[in-house]
Amino acid sequence: MDEPIPVTRDVDHGIAKLMPDVDRARAWLLTVDGAPQSYVDLDEPTYLEFEYTRRLGHVLDTLAEPGRPLDVLHLGGGALTLPRYVTATRPGSRQDVVEADRGLLDLVTEHLPLPDGAGVTVHGADARAWLETAPDDSADVIVADVFGGSRVPAHLTSVTYAREADRVLRADGVYLANLADAAPFTFLRAQLATFGAAFEELALIAEPAVLRGRRFGNAVLVAAHHPVDTAALTRLVASDAFPARLEHGPALREFIGDARPVRDEDAVPSPVPPDGAFGIG
Repeated sequence: MDEPIPVTRDVDHGIAKLMPDVDRARAWLLTVDGAPQSYVDLDEPTYLEFEYTRRLGHVLDTLAEPGRPLDVLHLGGGALTLPRYVTATRPGSRQDVVEADRGLLDLVTEHLPLPDGAGVTVHGADARAWLETAPDDSADVIVADVFGGSRVPAHLTSVTYAREADRVLRADGVYLANLADAAPFTFLRAQLATFGAAFEELALIAEPAVLRGRRFGNAVLVAAHHPVDTAALTRLVASDAFPARLEHGPALREFIGDARPVRDEDAVPSPVPPDGAFGIG
C-alpha cells in the first residue's frame, strides 16, 4: 500500500493542509494557515485527539442514553470529526454540518469521505445565516465550532444569535460551543452572560490552568433549559487523559461577575491567540 502523502490546497479562507499521522494508519491532521483545525482517524472515528473535541464528545455522550440517535446541527465543519463520532456512537442520527468555506468542504469530502449511510448532510453557508433559516424545534443539539483566522466571528457571539439557537433547539435541546480566551476572560465571561440571557442552565469545561488564568486555551460552553448531568460530566472530564474542570451554579455565576450580554452592534471576535497557542506540537 502506498504511503499517504500530505495534501495542500488553497481554500476560500486560507491554505489548508491535510497531513497524515505517522503513528496511525489512516489518521489525518487538518490545518488552515498553520492552525490545527481537526484530527480524524478514518478507521477509528471515536478516537478524539484534540482536548476540546474530547470534552465536546463527553457532553454528547451524556445528553441521552447510550446509542440513542440525535438530530445534531454542527456550525463549523472542519474535517467532520464530531459528525463522524456521533455517527459511530449514535447510529441513525440525522446531522447537518454548516461550513462557510466551500473549498474546505470539497477538500475534506474528497480526501476524507464520510462512510456510506452516515446520515450527515453538509451545507456550504455562513453559520448564522443558515441558522436563521432553520426550522423551529428541529435540533436536539447544536455544536458551534466556528473559527475564522483562529477567532470566533463576532456575529456568532450576540444575544440575537443565542436566541436563534434557542429557537432551533427543541425544549430539551442543548447548545455547545468551543470558545477560546485567557485572563481576564473578558470575551468568555461576556459569552456566558450572553447565553445566560437565552438559557437558564449554563456550564463551562476547561483545563484548570486555563481557568486559573495561567494560559490561553479552549473552553466548552454548555447551555440548556434544563440541568445537564453535571455529576457524570465532572467525572468524565476529570478522568480524561487531558483532565479538565467543570464549573456551574454559584461558582460559574461568580466567574461571570458583572459581565453583560453582547448586542449585535457591540459584538467583537474572540481574542487573537498568542503565538504558539494552537501550534502543532
